[in-house]
Amino acid sequence: MVHYTKLLTQQAKRAALYAVDAQQRWFHASCAMSSKVALSKFDENVYLPYEKLVERLNIVKKRLNRPLTMSEKVLYSHLDDPANQDIERGVSYLRLRPDRVACQDATAQMAMMQFISSGLKRVAVPTTIHCDHLIEAQIGGDQDLARAKKLNEEVYRFLETASAKYGVGFWKPGSGIIHQIILENYAFPGLLMIGTDSHTPNGGGLGGLCIGVGGADAVDVMANIPWELKCPKVIGVHLTGKIGGWTSPKDVILKVADILTVKGGTGAIVEYHGKGVDSISCTGMATICNMGAEIGATTSTFPFNSRMAAYLKSTLRDGIAAEAAKFQTQLLQADEGAQYDELIEINLDTLEPHVNGPFTPDLAHPISKLGENSKKNGYPIDIKVGLIGSCTNSSYEDMGRCASIVKDALSHGLKSKIPFNVTPGSEQVRATIERDGIAKTLRDFGGTVLANACGPCIGQWDRQDVKKGDKNTIVTSYNRNFTGRNDANPATHCFVTSPEMVTALSIAGRLDFNPLKDELTGADGKKFKLKEPFGDELPVRGFDPGQDTYQHPPADGSNVKVDVDPKSQRLQLLEPFDKWDGKDLTEMTVLIKVKGKCTTDHISAAGPWLKYRGHLDNISNNMFIGATNAENNEMNKIKNQVTGEWGGVPDVARFYKSKGIRWVAVGDENYGEGSSREHAALEPRHLGGRAIIVKSFARIHETNLKKQGMLPVTFANPADYDKIQPTDKISILGLKDFAPGKQLTAEIKHADGKTEQIKLNHSFNDLQISWFKAGSALNRMKETAH
Repeated sequence: MVHYTKLLTQQAKRAALYAVDAQQRWFHASCAMSSKVALSKFDENVYLPYEKLVERLNIVKKRLNRPLTMSEKVLYSHLDDPANQDIERGVSYLRLRPDRVACQDATAQMAMMQFISSGLKRVAVPTTIHCDHLIEAQIGGDQDLARAKKLNEEVYRFLETASAKYGVGFWKPGSGIIHQIILENYAFPGLLMIGTDSHTPNGGGLGGLCIGVGGADAVDVMANIPWELKCPKVIGVHLTGKIGGWTSPKDVILKVADILTVKGGTGAIVEYHGKGVDSISCTGMATICNMGAEIGATTSTFPFNSRMAAYLKSTLRDGIAAEAAKFQTQLLQADEGAQYDELIEINLDTLEPHVNGPFTPDLAHPISKLGENSKKNGYPIDIKVGLIGSCTNSSYEDMGRCASIVKDALSHGLKSKIPFNVTPGSEQVRATIERDGIAKTLRDFGGTVLANACGPCIGQWDRQDVKKGDKNTIVTSYNRNFTGRNDANPATHCFVTSPEMVTALSIAGRLDFNPLKDELTGADGKKFKLKEPFGDELPVRGFDPGQDTYQHPPADGSNVKVDVDPKSQRLQLLEPFDKWDGKDLTEMTVLIKVKGKCTTDHISAAGPWLKYRGHLDNISNNMFIGATNAENNEMNKIKNQVTGEWGGVPDVARFYKSKGIRWVAVGDENYGEGSSREHAALEPRHLGGRAIIVKSFARIHETNLKKQGMLPVTFANPADYDKIQPTDKISILGLKDFAPGKQLTAEIKHADGKTEQIKLNHSFNDLQISWFKAGSALNRMKETAH
């Protein structure tokens, strides 16, 4: 049994348990009015909440008295208090009651550590944990999975027993990627779900609002606290025409990324609509929503249609399809005349296949321009590795369409010119493509079928074909391509595109090949053009579920023991962060002034560091090691302002912490974009950081920093970034009067003794200010439990 905190008194624990009971009554009451259709086959006693959602939505519609977008309908129907909630896009903070929570194994460790420390007995809403992030691609699926189970035995055991104890469904290693499992089993039209992974929006392919968050947000929902979200704006993407030929659903989001850039969706839900929607499969819609994370969108979604219904029926959820159809007009599509904050028009008839990159997912190249642009920019033309699959593109349809291209090439005596890796999204997809011969076709092509896991997409790739620092090109059907993301090599030029285009480019082995126009030479010396890809949207014989990899929690987990060894290098129970002392943050040392892009990968790298996601002190040794220091344009090399010596960022931060020196980090635009990992917020707090000052933040990371008691603020004048020098001392003044919408002041004291003041903005509301004062949101949860 874990013994962690004595901060909660018995009275507080009773109050916390009462809160869980109250939330469960609210949740089940919201479901009781609906027809008796279960949320999933694993949630047989919890039913679809459509009637209750519409009832709550009608309260909101009478108040607002205007047509609503579909995403507004789904979001506002989940309000905790629809009669009194302030609702203004881009301004209000909504208090919401999500239907479920999903966690992947890398983030679940810290989420469960926080839940354990809350003292609560059982999660209040349906929750699942999915083991997908800790499996490294090395040899092949079976061998890599066996190796991962052995290496991560301690972590898997912790997650398995914690799940059983606290009422959480547990998907074992090998089951598949969290987002595919959610789509196959849990997503439904009108769902509001939060997940501890930035690509949670994948569930929008089934008409849900699925939103990526940090683990602390997940703990709130699991613990019966209404979840807060700044009321999103709504960006409409109007699709006309039809998807066809070499153009795929992936090209829609690659084009949207080109238009909106990596921060253009920040603070907004992207809602796709128009007649073109019906030409896209359900899993294709999921692909589009999944990669919406790369434009900073809160989430993305599609209106309920026949393609979703077909997918629900194929995954044995006919009842959900029938029930959703009853509420299509009321809840699951936009009202006529609904207004969008921004509207993008895309004609699918004329949309060209795209290849985006390198180093950022919004640098778009139509396939007709890729070769020319690559030569002009000095990208390595020869491709070293092709990779298909991942949570973004690993559906049965994706694999089938790639297999059609492969068969065409094989009929001319050609195989992949380069290593070709295939990541099935789930055990169900893997088993089905094995049964239907698709996996064999891909192996005949030279492909290696990897484990049902994230693998190279998140840096879990033991790559051996190039040395670190060697300039090279890879093409993937993944969603993210930041520097060093896949193989920890900053010189790897990663391009993201559709799986069909990855397959075609792997046959040629070059970036300057355009399968729409260019010919290949077969083994017989004859020229030929690849045929347009085709494949079944859904398996004609139905899905093969494969091995059973799910563990249902017992009705009573109170006797289950959860052990955490105090000497463990993988797991570490959390200690509460210190409370704010009531004073301004004065004379803070600048730890690092970051130059350029700073994603959560730069702040807290993945890859080999994933094994420490449950041990805050150990994983803090990767803090900012990928960020570029503006002082010397180098990574992980900063000057210790006390000793004058140069050192690694974590080492210098630990030195400052040991001396009681509080520090601040300074950053550029869209700071913290990318993964939802809250370690990028926990680590600075753990190593003595107090504030982060940047030009602008990505949504999830800004919230994560607030949750951990950090002070994320932005320059009122972005040009003030240039005023800060590494040797400065920074004070943030006005915290005694800290209030929503009220600017703070930063006093910059230069090395020559001169001082100047600048204004700082923040987005804190009253509740979030209480987190800061308490030292963290978890601390505040414990205070209010008394």
